[in-house]
Amino acid sequence: MSRPNVITVLASGILTAAVAVAVFGNVFTPHLVTDQALLSRLQPPAFMEGGSAEFPLGTDRIGRDMVARLVAGLQMSLSVALAGTLIGAIFGTFVGFLAAHFRGLTEEILMMFVDFQASLPFILIALTLLAFFGNSMVLFVILMGMFGWETYARLARGVVLSARAQPYARAVEALGAGPGRLYLRHILPNVASALIVQVTLTFPQIILLETSLSFLGLGIQPPNTSLGQILGDGRDYLSTAWWISVWPGLLIFLITLSMSLLGDALRDRLDPMLKTRTT
Repeated sequence: MSRPNVITVLASGILTAAVAVAVFGNVFTPHLVTDQALLSRLQPPAFMEGGSAEFPLGTDRIGRDMVARLVAGLQMSLSVALAGTLIGAIFGTFVGFLAAHFRGLTEEILMMFVDFQASLPFILIALTLLAFFGNSMVLFVILMGMFGWETYARLARGVVLSARAQPYARAVEALGAGPGRLYLRHILPNVASALIVQVTLTFPQIILLETSLSFLGLGIQPPNTSLGQILGDGRDYLSTAWWISVWPGLLIFLITLSMSLLGDALRDRLDPMLKTRTT
């Protein structure tokens, strides 16, 4: 068994720390995310001149603690990205299974919708729907779920067609197993590794999409907060209070990079095609 390299271990550690902060961060933050200290507005981090240990990472334009805001933003961004990833993965996989099972006209119609989705820039779809229907948390999470489902559909269709041609699938069908048992009990476990790898590759893309829309003011709305919203709040203070934008930007960078590196490592380990090329 090959040992994981240093980069993979480091990426896993960063993601573990981010999840731990998102889950337990509220216990250790000295201030609530809604607390305002106007006399301490735009206070620099503790390691800079004029900083205070009361606000280790500084304060924003209305005196809110950056540590508390970053914890709340991390919780929201990870939750939205996770929900969107799961929605897209489940829906896309279901469409791919349907196309692989029915074939013929049904497959052509489903794959036509897949191609239509893939041909359009998703950011334009999101901006149009948000402008037309208005913003709400439910709509925003559904939009995140719409991102990338066509990739899962294509992937699921391909791996299911390949799996159905294998001897074990033919033997299960010959024994009289119905489609539900065939797909859920036998084919899905054998193609799950490819789908898991795709999840790890889609997750950072959804985080970037969510933070981009929130940065533009079209994503998470107050009183909720996200990393992209915090980043947008600090764009007018880059020359005077750089920490407002740098801290959330650094978190976004580390999380997306770590998830992408972990996804590449999982693909190298789980993808049988890559294994056969390297042997």
